[in-house]
Amino acid sequence: MRKNRIIAIDGPAGSGKSTTAKQVAKRLGFTYLDTGALYRALTLLALKNGIDIESEGELVNLLQQSKFQLQSQGDDIRIWINGEEATEAIRSPEVSRAVSMVARHPAVRREMVQLQRRLASQADVVVEGRDIGTVVFPEADLKIFLTASLEARAQRRLKELHEKGVEIALHELKRDIERRDAIDSQRETAPLKKAEDAIVIDTTELTIDEQVDKIVQAFRALAEQRRKSSDASGVKNT
Repeated sequence: MRKNRIIAIDGPAGSGKSTTAKQVAKRLGFTYLDTGALYRALTLLALKNGIDIESEGELVNLLQQSKFQLQSQGDDIRIWINGEEATEAIRSPEVSRAVSMVARHPAVRREMVQLQRRLASQADVVVEGRDIGTVVFPEADLKIFLTASLEARAQRRLKELHEKGVEIALHELKRDIERRDAIDSQRETAPLKKAEDAIVIDTTELTIDEQVDKIVQAFRALAEQRRKSSDASGVKNT
């Protein structure tokens, strides 16, 4: 029986998943697992090695032959691919445009799910992605689905990229995000969608602190509810 606790945070690109998940994990003393970084790492590796991102078999072979390492460093998550750090490189516009094409392959997703489950099995975790509550961890203790307007998501991504010295027009980001939304939502395997028991949080008008507060409060309320239920059950059984 699983003993570690899991908070699953899903949502489309730019909805605030990564920043919020990091802060929730920090607040609760959990480990943060960025599943999107793993797909981005595979995408970067494929682009660098001239692998056809339409070829499911080539991508699976590449994934099986590669080693990915995630490490927390303050508020940041750093990633290494085969011993070489790629933390900044996986966030490039080129990778952002291609990652949904890589992630839509069923065999790639099956391999990734197994990797994600192994990485998450040793600790209490906050996991974010697009199919965490529906496919990767359907038994998660708490499921959150973040959403936001296209304008808000594009503005956030623009700010992130500008802070990293990457220049790109807002209209290009909106086009890329809309394209990713369509691919992620319409793929046959593990599409982006809300789990039936997920709590929906619209982040358009919320600060990161407000998003974090809502999730932490929901988790603590759930924990308290379960504690009371366990206590009541114990009384009945005595």
